[in-house]
Amino acid sequence: MPDQLVVGFDLDMTLIDTAPGFRDVLAALGAELGVEFPVEEMTAKLGPPLDMLLEPHLAEDAIAEAIDRFRALYPDHAIAGTPAFDGAHEALAAVRRHGGRNVVVTGKFAPNARLHLDHLAFDVDHLAGQVWGVGKADVLRQEGATIYVGDHVHDVEGALAADAISVSVLTGGCSREELEAAGTHVVLDTLHEFPAWLDEHLLQLRLAALEEDLRQRGSVLVAYSGGADSAFLLAAAVRAIGAENVGAATGYSHSLPVAERDPAREFADSLGVEVLTPETHEMEREGYRANGADRCYFCKAELLDVLSPIAAERGLAHVATGTNADDAVAGFRPGIRAAAERGAIAPLRDAGLTKAQIREASRRWDLPTWDKPAAACLSSRVAYGVEVTPYRLGRVERAEVAVRTLLSDVVNLRVRDLGDRASVEVDATLLPLPAETERALVDAVRDAGFDAAAIDPHGFRSGSMNEAL
Repeated sequence: MPDQLVVGFDLDMTLIDTAPGFRDVLAALGAELGVEFPVEEMTAKLGPPLDMLLEPHLAEDAIAEAIDRFRALYPDHAIAGTPAFDGAHEALAAVRRHGGRNVVVTGKFAPNARLHLDHLAFDVDHLAGQVWGVGKADVLRQEGATIYVGDHVHDVEGALAADAISVSVLTGGCSREELEAAGTHVVLDTLHEFPAWLDEHLLQLRLAALEEDLRQRGSVLVAYSGGADSAFLLAAAVRAIGAENVGAATGYSHSLPVAERDPAREFADSLGVEVLTPETHEMEREGYRANGADRCYFCKAELLDVLSPIAAERGLAHVATGTNADDAVAGFRPGIRAAAERGAIAPLRDAGLTKAQIREASRRWDLPTWDKPAAACLSSRVAYGVEVTPYRLGRVERAEVAVRTLLSDVVNLRVRDLGDRASVEVDATLLPLPAETERALVDAVRDAGFDAAAIDPHGFRSGSMNEAL
């Protein structure tokens, strides 16, 4: 996995419109000192330290005391009336959506900066105050920030000194030309544009990392189910190292729905990749049949124990799974552990690619699997503790085929085998079903081999069997 995303943000004129409050504090300070500050001029390009702003207007020996007084006046005159810029909360939320940390690095007196963050309920993990220009680089490096967002040319200097990507917004006093001349990498009109920019930046960064990883691997045998993840990995491998260095292997067993097999083969054929279909015998593993919470461990162990010798025989250096970055942080995933123990690689996970990014990249590459619904193995339909048998898997598959025949507009569907009965999950948007349709579905599921069946009123939930763990 790549390092956690960390994004730094400037505060004044980047996240907050400091100018109105700053003017009020200057006016109050000027009234106390008997000095008429040119407040409009002084707030035209906020960002530099306060001593630099006061220097032209006060004697040198009076500046330190004036700064102390400014900071004391600040909470009463500047906090309540200082708004967040439109898009500021959304920008912070975009970082969080990608599992990242938000760091505010500002020249402002830290206690007053904290008052702004708390008053506006900004979602920030770390605040560093009273740092300016290239001095911001030390904080950015310490926090691991790879992106710094600011509005001033000196924010650009700090980002570049930290080897971070400089993202500039035009909400401060610096022009696009000034910011570009300072070396910024990106100029946005407002923070409203930041979430889309971040999404695209991370997608391109991670696709490049995936390509480089695959190039370094040289050759791979993809553990290929035909789902969105493994199909994308197969296509990415072909792009990176050529079809001649890529194999695909689908383990055929009672756990794989028959309906999945032909589409998977056709997609691989379109890439010029041969699909190998060795039989796997997970049903012979006691831990798999027992169907405890670690069932997936035994399934993945069987698959890798079958595929690893095939990869070696064909001169393919690695067996690669379609595990993605979301899977790696999804909690209890014993199958991932089994694959790792057997030396399988997970290029999608290692590149940091999430499920949403995989679907978006698949859409751009015109892969037919980009919007394919998740299709877990048939054993995932059997309640934990209920023994997995070929008969149980067969009746689940028959029941799902029957439901899809009756409910042609269903996208996500699971028939859950609860031991003594079946629970049918369909897209929540279809619920409640008309009474006649519900009766027909229940009858069809019973005809498939279940003694009793009912429609789950909560609708489809991926991994709903895990709710009992």
